[in-house]
Amino acid sequence: MADNSVTTPTDTGRRPALTLSGMLLGVGVLHFVAPKPFDSIVPPALPGPARNYTYASGVAEIGVAAALAIPRTRSLGGRLAVLLFLAVFPANVQMTYDVVRNEKASTAFKIGTVLRLPLQIPMITQARKVSRLARRG
Repeated sequence: MADNSVTTPTDTGRRPALTLSGMLLGVGVLHFVAPKPFDSIVPPALPGPARNYTYASGVAEIGVAAALAIPRTRSLGGRLAVLLFLAVFPANVQMTYDVVRNEKASTAFKIGTVLRLPLQIPMITQARKVSRLARRG
């Protein structure tokens, strides 16, 4: 009888890859179902309509989610996730800037948006780990 309890590097990376994939898929779909909140955080310095950036980032998130979900493209998906998290960071900064300046926003919400910014670091770290583990497998 085979011992199925042995964990390979590919198995180790499966759960974090699928977690990131699910998160990105969910948020990517939201870009199309409820685009207004995403439109509102597109930095105004970017040229063109905010909705174009909302849809483009939604497509990117869904595409990266798919790459992470498929074992054969998981390493690439991890690298693309890193780039995606870096690319959307200015929108997160814009959101924080807008919320902190909003007199109607509660103090708790302001603090939450500021504390949310460093959360990109573990997401980037996790995406890099997924990529590395997938290359080993």
